[in-house]
Amino acid sequence: MTPASTLSEPLDERKFVVALARGLDLLRAFKPGETMLGNRDFVERTGLPKATVNRLAYTLSVLGYLRLDETLGKYALDAGVLSLGFALLSGTDTLELARPHMRNFAREVGAAVSLGCRDGLDMIYLETIRSETALTLGLASGSKLSMLTSSMGRAYLAVQPADVRAALLAELRKAAGKPGAPGAALIAEVEKSIAAFAGEGCCYSFRAWHDDVNAVAVPFREPREGRWLVLSCSGPASSMGEEVFRETVAPRLKALARRLGDTVEAPARTTARHINRPIKPPIKPLGRGNAR
Repeated sequence: MTPASTLSEPLDERKFVVALARGLDLLRAFKPGETMLGNRDFVERTGLPKATVNRLAYTLSVLGYLRLDETLGKYALDAGVLSLGFALLSGTDTLELARPHMRNFAREVGAAVSLGCRDGLDMIYLETIRSETALTLGLASGSKLSMLTSSMGRAYLAVQPADVRAALLAELRKAAGKPGAPGAALIAEVEKSIAAFAGEGCCYSFRAWHDDVNAVAVPFREPREGRWLVLSCSGPASSMGEEVFRETVAPRLKALARRLGDTVEAPARTTARHINRPIKPPIKPLGRGNAR
Protein backbone atom coordinates (compact mmCIF):
# COMPACT_ATOMS: atom_id res chain seq x y z
CA MET A 1 0.00 0.00 0.00
CA THR A 2 1.09 3.60 -0.57
CA PRO A 3 3.55 4.65 2.17
CA ALA A 4 2.14 7.14 4.66
CA SER A 5 5.04 9.52 3.99
CA THR A 6 3.91 9.96 0.40
CA LEU A 7 0.56 11.36 1.47
CA SER A 8 -0.01 15.10 1.18
CA GLU A 9 -1.11 15.42 4.83
CA PRO A 10 0.15 13.79 8.07
CA LEU A 11 -1.52 10.41 8.60
CA ASP A 12 -4.17 10.18 11.33
CA GLU A 13 -4.69 6.43 11.69
CA ARG A 14 -8.01 6.92 13.48
CA LYS A 15 -9.49 8.46 10.34
CA PHE A 16 -7.57 6.48 7.73
CA VAL A 17 -9.68 3.88 5.86
CA VAL A 18 -7.29 1.13 4.79
CA ALA A 19 -9.79 -0.61 2.48
CA LEU A 20 -10.36 2.60 0.52
CA ALA A 21 -6.62 3.20 0.23
CA ARG A 22 -6.12 -0.31 -1.12
CA GLY A 23 -8.81 0.19 -3.74
CA LEU A 24 -7.18 3.41 -4.92
CA ASP A 25 -3.84 1.59 -5.08
CA LEU A 26 -5.36 -0.70 -7.70
CA LEU A 27 -6.31 2.31 -9.83
CA ARG A 28 -2.82 3.76 -9.39
CA ALA A 29 -1.28 0.50 -10.62
CA PHE A 30 -1.99 1.50 -14.22
CA LYS A 31 0.95 3.17 -15.95
CA PRO A 32 0.83 5.48 -18.99
CA GLY A 33 0.17 3.50 -22.15
CA GLU A 34 -1.21 0.44 -20.33
CA THR A 35 -4.76 -0.51 -21.17
CA MET A 36 -5.19 -3.87 -19.41
CA LEU A 37 -4.01 -5.34 -16.11
CA GLY A 38 -4.78 -8.72 -14.59
CA ASN A 39 -5.08 -9.72 -10.96
CA ARG A 40 -1.50 -10.99 -11.02
CA ASP A 41 -0.33 -7.54 -12.14
CA PHE A 42 -2.27 -5.90 -9.31
CA VAL A 43 -0.77 -8.30 -6.76
CA GLU A 44 2.78 -7.63 -7.97
CA ARG A 45 2.39 -3.85 -8.04
CA THR A 46 0.45 -3.33 -4.82
CA GLY A 47 1.77 -6.16 -2.64
CA LEU A 48 -1.80 -7.03 -1.67
CA PRO A 49 -3.02 -10.64 -1.25
CA LYS A 50 -4.70 -12.19 -4.28
CA ALA A 51 -8.03 -12.62 -2.48
CA THR A 52 -8.05 -8.94 -1.51
CA VAL A 53 -7.23 -7.90 -5.09
CA ASN A 54 -10.11 -10.04 -6.40
CA ARG A 55 -12.63 -8.35 -4.10
CA LEU A 56 -11.32 -4.84 -4.75
CA ALA A 57 -11.26 -5.28 -8.53
CA TYR A 58 -14.81 -6.63 -8.49
CA THR A 59 -16.04 -3.72 -6.36
CA LEU A 60 -14.34 -1.14 -8.58
CA SER A 61 -15.86 -2.71 -11.69
CA VAL A 62 -19.35 -2.63 -10.16
CA LEU A 63 -18.85 1.07 -9.34
CA GLY A 64 -17.69 1.91 -12.87
CA TYR A 65 -14.00 2.58 -12.19
CA LEU A 66 -12.73 -0.65 -13.78
CA ARG A 67 -14.08 -2.64 -16.71
CA LEU A 68 -13.54 -6.40 -16.94
CA ASP A 69 -12.68 -7.97 -20.29
CA GLU A 70 -14.02 -11.47 -19.71
CA THR A 71 -12.23 -12.86 -22.76
CA LEU A 72 -8.79 -11.75 -21.53
CA GLY A 73 -9.59 -11.95 -17.85
CA LYS A 74 -8.09 -8.49 -17.35
CA TYR A 75 -9.30 -5.07 -16.25
CA ALA A 76 -9.19 -1.66 -17.96
CA LEU A 77 -9.88 1.73 -16.45
CA ASP A 78 -13.51 2.77 -16.97
CA ALA A 79 -15.35 6.06 -17.36
CA GLY A 80 -15.65 6.69 -13.63
CA VAL A 81 -11.94 7.49 -13.49
CA LEU A 82 -12.27 9.98 -16.33
CA SER A 83 -15.16 11.74 -14.61
CA LEU A 84 -13.01 12.25 -11.50
CA GLY A 85 -10.18 13.67 -13.60
CA PHE A 86 -12.52 16.02 -15.44
CA ALA A 87 -13.98 17.23 -12.13
CA LEU A 88 -10.46 18.02 -10.91
CA LEU A 89 -9.44 19.94 -14.02
CA SER A 90 -12.72 21.83 -14.37
CA GLY A 91 -12.64 22.79 -10.70
CA THR A 92 -9.14 24.27 -10.79
CA ASP A 93 -9.61 28.01 -11.27
CA THR A 94 -5.89 28.64 -11.51
CA LEU A 95 -5.62 26.31 -14.50
CA GLU A 96 -8.28 28.23 -16.41
CA LEU A 97 -6.62 31.53 -15.57
CA ALA A 98 -3.16 30.27 -16.42
CA ARG A 99 -3.86 28.80 -19.86
CA PRO A 100 -3.75 32.02 -21.93
CA HIS A 101 -0.54 33.12 -20.22
CA MET A 102 1.01 29.69 -20.68
CA ARG A 103 0.03 29.77 -24.35
CA ASN A 104 1.70 33.15 -24.85
CA PHE A 105 4.78 32.05 -22.92
CA ALA A 106 5.18 28.87 -25.00
CA ARG A 107 4.80 30.76 -28.27
CA GLU A 108 7.17 33.57 -27.39
CA VAL A 109 9.88 31.39 -25.82
CA GLY A 110 9.54 28.61 -28.39
CA ALA A 111 9.29 25.77 -25.87
CA ALA A 112 6.78 23.78 -23.83
CA VAL A 113 5.31 25.14 -20.59
CA SER A 114 3.49 22.94 -18.08
CA LEU A 115 1.52 23.24 -14.87
CA GLY A 116 1.57 20.37 -12.39
CA CYS A 117 1.06 19.19 -8.82
CA ARG A 118 2.25 16.39 -6.59
CA ASP A 119 0.93 12.82 -6.86
CA GLY A 120 2.68 10.57 -4.34
CA LEU A 121 6.37 10.47 -5.26
CA ASP A 122 5.66 11.87 -8.72
CA MET A 123 4.53 15.12 -10.27
CA ILE A 124 1.44 14.94 -12.45
CA TYR A 125 0.86 17.32 -15.34
CA LEU A 126 -2.43 19.22 -15.22
CA GLU A 127 -1.73 21.02 -18.50
CA THR A 128 1.03 21.29 -21.08
CA ILE A 129 1.10 23.82 -23.90
CA ARG A 130 3.73 23.58 -26.62
CA SER A 131 4.96 26.15 -29.06
CA GLU A 132 4.21 25.30 -32.67
CA THR A 133 7.95 25.40 -33.33
CA ALA A 134 9.02 23.58 -30.16
CA LEU A 135 11.08 20.46 -30.79
CA THR A 136 10.67 18.89 -27.37
CA LEU A 137 9.00 15.97 -25.64
CA GLY A 138 6.12 17.89 -24.13
CA LEU A 139 4.03 15.60 -21.91
CA ALA A 140 0.24 15.54 -22.03
CA SER A 141 -2.18 16.17 -19.17
CA GLY A 142 -2.13 13.23 -16.78
CA SER A 143 1.49 12.32 -17.51
CA LYS A 144 3.74 11.79 -14.51
CA LEU A 145 7.43 12.30 -13.85
CA SER A 146 9.46 11.34 -10.81
CA MET A 147 10.32 14.04 -8.30
CA LEU A 148 13.93 12.93 -8.68
CA THR A 149 14.38 13.59 -12.38
CA SER A 150 11.98 16.47 -13.01
CA SER A 151 12.62 20.14 -12.32
CA MET A 152 8.97 20.29 -11.29
CA GLY A 153 9.50 17.68 -8.58
CA ARG A 154 12.64 19.37 -7.27
CA ALA A 155 10.87 22.72 -7.06
CA TYR A 156 7.99 21.16 -5.15
CA LEU A 157 10.37 19.54 -2.66
CA ALA A 158 12.22 22.84 -2.16
CA VAL A 159 9.17 24.62 -0.69
CA GLN A 160 7.97 21.85 1.62
CA PRO A 161 8.37 22.03 5.41
CA ALA A 162 11.57 20.34 6.56
CA ASP A 163 9.81 17.32 8.08
CA VAL A 164 7.66 16.70 5.00
CA ARG A 165 10.66 17.07 2.69
CA ALA A 166 12.73 14.69 4.82
CA ALA A 167 9.99 12.03 4.72
CA LEU A 168 9.62 12.36 0.95
CA LEU A 169 13.38 12.17 0.38
CA ALA A 170 13.52 9.03 2.55
CA GLU A 171 10.89 7.37 0.34
CA LEU A 172 12.64 8.58 -2.80
CA ARG A 173 15.94 7.12 -1.58
CA LYS A 174 14.22 3.81 -0.95
CA ALA A 175 12.69 3.86 -4.43
CA ALA A 176 15.94 4.90 -6.10
CA GLY A 177 17.90 1.97 -4.69
CA LYS A 178 20.58 1.22 -2.18
CA PRO A 179 23.67 3.46 -1.61
CA GLY A 180 26.12 3.12 -4.47
CA ALA A 181 23.37 2.51 -7.01
CA PRO A 182 22.77 5.07 -9.80
CA GLY A 183 19.85 6.43 -7.79
CA ALA A 184 22.13 7.54 -4.95
CA ALA A 185 23.91 10.01 -7.23
CA LEU A 186 20.55 11.31 -8.40
CA ILE A 187 19.41 11.91 -4.82
CA ALA A 188 22.58 13.93 -4.19
CA GLU A 189 21.84 16.02 -7.29
CA VAL A 190 18.30 16.67 -6.07
CA GLU A 191 19.51 17.77 -2.63
CA LYS A 192 21.98 20.14 -4.30
CA SER A 193 19.19 21.58 -6.43
CA ILE A 194 16.98 22.07 -3.36
CA ALA A 195 19.79 23.88 -1.54
CA ALA A 196 20.32 26.18 -4.53
CA PHE A 197 16.62 27.08 -4.62
CA ALA A 198 17.01 29.53 -1.74
CA GLY A 199 19.20 31.76 -3.87
CA GLU A 200 17.69 31.13 -7.29
CA GLY A 201 13.96 30.78 -6.64
CA CYS A 202 13.71 27.92 -9.14
CA CYS A 203 15.02 24.42 -9.83
CA TYR A 204 16.65 23.04 -12.96
CA SER A 205 16.82 19.64 -14.60
CA PHE A 206 19.48 19.36 -17.30
CA ARG A 207 19.25 16.11 -19.31
CA ALA A 208 18.06 14.30 -16.14
CA TRP A 209 14.96 12.48 -17.41
CA HIS A 210 15.83 12.59 -21.13
CA ASP A 211 19.14 13.09 -22.91
CA ASP A 212 17.83 15.98 -25.00
CA VAL A 213 15.55 17.79 -22.56
CA ASN A 214 16.45 20.71 -20.31
CA ALA A 215 13.91 22.26 -17.96
CA VAL A 216 13.35 24.82 -15.22
CA ALA A 217 10.49 24.97 -12.70
CA VAL A 218 9.04 27.55 -10.30
CA PRO A 219 6.56 26.72 -7.50
CA PHE A 220 3.72 28.97 -6.40
CA ARG A 221 0.89 28.68 -3.89
CA GLU A 222 -2.69 29.02 -5.09
CA PRO A 223 -4.23 32.11 -3.47
CA ARG A 224 -7.59 30.45 -2.79
CA GLU A 225 -6.82 26.81 -1.98
CA GLY A 226 -3.32 27.32 -0.61
CA ARG A 227 -1.80 24.25 -2.27
CA TRP A 228 1.52 24.29 -4.09
CA LEU A 229 1.47 24.09 -7.88
CA VAL A 230 4.53 24.18 -10.11
CA LEU A 231 5.17 25.84 -13.48
CA SER A 232 7.86 24.33 -15.67
CA CYS A 233 9.34 25.11 -19.06
CA SER A 234 11.21 22.51 -21.09
CA GLY A 235 13.07 22.58 -24.37
CA PRO A 236 15.58 20.62 -26.44
CA ALA A 237 19.01 20.57 -24.83
CA SER A 238 20.60 20.57 -28.26
CA SER A 239 19.30 24.07 -29.02
CA MET A 240 18.40 25.46 -25.57
CA GLY A 241 21.39 24.96 -23.33
CA GLU A 242 21.86 25.67 -19.63
CA GLU A 243 22.80 29.30 -20.24
CA VAL A 244 19.53 29.98 -22.04
CA PHE A 245 17.50 28.49 -19.20
CA ARG A 246 19.40 30.27 -16.45
CA GLU A 247 19.64 33.71 -18.05
CA THR A 248 16.52 33.96 -20.18
CA VAL A 249 13.83 31.37 -19.47
CA ALA A 250 14.01 31.20 -15.65
CA PRO A 251 13.50 34.95 -14.98
CA ARG A 252 10.47 34.99 -17.27
CA LEU A 253 8.98 31.86 -15.73
CA LYS A 254 9.37 33.36 -12.24
CA ALA A 255 7.56 36.48 -13.44
CA LEU A 256 4.69 34.34 -14.70
CA ALA A 257 4.51 32.40 -11.42
CA ARG A 258 4.23 35.66 -9.49
CA ARG A 259 1.17 36.56 -11.57
CA LEU A 260 -0.51 33.26 -10.77
CA GLY A 261 -0.04 33.06 -7.03
CA ASP A 262 2.20 33.48 -4.02
CA THR A 263 5.84 32.61 -4.62
CA VAL A 264 8.74 32.18 -2.25
CA GLU A 265 10.24 35.44 -3.53
CA ALA A 266 7.14 37.58 -2.89
CA PRO A 267 4.60 35.65 -0.77
CA ALA A 268 2.49 38.64 0.28
CA ARG A 269 2.31 40.89 -2.76
CA THR A 270 0.83 38.67 -5.42
CA THR A 271 -2.82 37.64 -5.75
CA ALA A 272 -4.99 36.01 -8.38
CA ARG A 273 -6.41 39.34 -9.58
CA HIS A 274 -3.00 40.29 -10.95
CA ILE A 275 -3.07 37.47 -13.48
CA ASN A 276 -4.61 39.47 -16.31
CA ARG A 277 -1.87 42.06 -16.27
CA PRO A 278 0.83 41.64 -18.92
CA ILE A 279 4.17 40.33 -17.73
CA LYS A 280 6.82 43.03 -17.60
CA PRO A 281 9.31 43.17 -19.15
CA PRO A 282 7.54 41.67 -22.20
CA ILE A 283 8.83 38.32 -23.35
CA LYS A 284 10.83 38.41 -26.53
CA PRO A 285 10.99 35.36 -28.79
CA LEU A 286 14.04 33.15 -28.50
CA GLY A 287 15.14 32.85 -32.08
CA ARG A 288 17.02 29.76 -33.06
CA GLY A 289 20.13 31.84 -33.31
CA ASN A 290 19.79 32.79 -29.62
CA ALA A 291 19.34 29.24 -28.34
CA ARG A 292 22.76 27.85 -27.69
